[in-house]
Amino acid sequence: MGFARTCSVALVGVEGVVVEVQADLEAGVAAFTLVGLPDKSLTESRDRVRAAIVNSDAEWPQKKLTVGLSPASVPKGGSGFDLAVAAAVLGAAERIDPRTIADLVLIGELGLDGRVRPVRGVLPAVLAAADAGYRQVVVPEQTAGEAALVPGISVLGIRSLRQLIAVLTDEPVPDEEPREEGRPDPMLAGLLVPGAGVGTGLAADPADGPDLADVAGQHTARRALEIAAAGSHHLMLSGPPGAGKTMLAERLPGILPPLTRHQSLEVTAVHSVAGILPPGEPLVHRPPYCAPHHSATMQSLIGGGNGLPRPGAVSLAHRGVLFLDEAPEFSSKALDALRQPLESGHVVVARAAGVVRLPARFLLALAANPCPCGRHTLHGAGCECPASLIRRYQARLSGPLLDRVDLRVQVEPVHRSDLLGHGGRGEPSTTVADRVREARARAAARLDGTPWTVNSEIPGHELRTRFLARPGALAAAERDIERGLLTARGLDRVLRVAWTVADLAGHDRPEADDIALALELRTGITRGVPTAAGEWP
Repeated sequence: MGFARTCSVALVGVEGVVVEVQADLEAGVAAFTLVGLPDKSLTESRDRVRAAIVNSDAEWPQKKLTVGLSPASVPKGGSGFDLAVAAAVLGAAERIDPRTIADLVLIGELGLDGRVRPVRGVLPAVLAAADAGYRQVVVPEQTAGEAALVPGISVLGIRSLRQLIAVLTDEPVPDEEPREEGRPDPMLAGLLVPGAGVGTGLAADPADGPDLADVAGQHTARRALEIAAAGSHHLMLSGPPGAGKTMLAERLPGILPPLTRHQSLEVTAVHSVAGILPPGEPLVHRPPYCAPHHSATMQSLIGGGNGLPRPGAVSLAHRGVLFLDEAPEFSSKALDALRQPLESGHVVVARAAGVVRLPARFLLALAANPCPCGRHTLHGAGCECPASLIRRYQARLSGPLLDRVDLRVQVEPVHRSDLLGHGGRGEPSTTVADRVREARARAAARLDGTPWTVNSEIPGHELRTRFLARPGALAAAERDIERGLLTARGLDRVLRVAWTVADLAGHDRPEADDIALALELRTGITRGVPTAAGEWP
């Protein structure tokens, strides 16, 4: 009889649970039983582990073998348990010392030839192991850089089960055949989800991405874009086709500040679980950008799938930008499902297999035409859409959803002089990004010691009692409340935007002009504030 145990990690959404893998050998008819609520892919590990051990020049025990995964109440899936199961079996068979693997966390899939293949979700798995007190992990060599992002963890990256056995038994470590330069690496297939696409949700580097200098005119929209980036405020661009709505939204990630270390780990964990983390780039530094097609389902936006829910577009855009082009063409149910994550910064998805909490603190950018043909606001353009059709089209964006959008900008057609360059080029993204970083630094200094980092996160109660505007600055907002132009939530969002405008202008508190600009960008009613690029109240 023999017994050995080691550890691995089960992922529930983007959070990990440390699982103890136990192997027990006893006399009887040779059999391999796997218990502990495994799914189909994990059940198949019995054949993968047996073939990998035999092909790694180790002897398969011809006894009754039982492998248990504890706690048994946690659903376990995926092939990432293969390496831990193989190590536990070899420990129970005394091929390796059971004491050397008792405090190890092993993550990886085994090929039939004994090679170790990478799996998705290594970063959140290692984070869970570190939180549980473990200090040594073994992962596939391709994901060792991702695992090493977790501080205080000793990471061993291996290519094969033979190498692991040699390390644990103090034998010479064999050199596995290296991959020839220029040839594709089939082992990386374990990191990608079919259909997700490499790089989905990741924004390009600002030096290589689209530049705001390419946008002709559109001073008001450019200003709204800057405010949205500085305070992480949600934005809606409305106007006829060809006015530049998509062009503007695509340049929003380029003026956002780089992610902090903590934010980078959050974003990398989500993208690792989703299977869209680019190989060779273990840490995401830039805010992600996700622009799903308007045919996207509610599950693809919010999260879902068979079994435990998987991250959707709102989670892939965490700490970045979620752009919905042609927003009225999206399903009404899918759009209204955004209301909860817009308020809370996370989404809770309940399925029969369990309930998962996924991060979803993103900056929402909407683009919409005024009517199905897009020419409703153009004079002499020949819009033939009936009034009832226009009302139905605009009503696809519900009032509760729009009430959560801080900035609403009417994007007018570009003037001929701007389009031909007679008015000069606009500011480049680098210049605007510098002002955004300065504004965020002012906000961070003011919010130091609080749970908030940007103005859009400050609760309304704090805005009305702790972070006060200058006396008399709210007169225009009070009148709009009396006239029914502002709701209570709308007032809170106007105050948040006003603080961002004040940070961009260098004011220590919002003034009347800051409030007026915030009201204009929310209600669309002109308040007489300047809109030239680079000028602030």
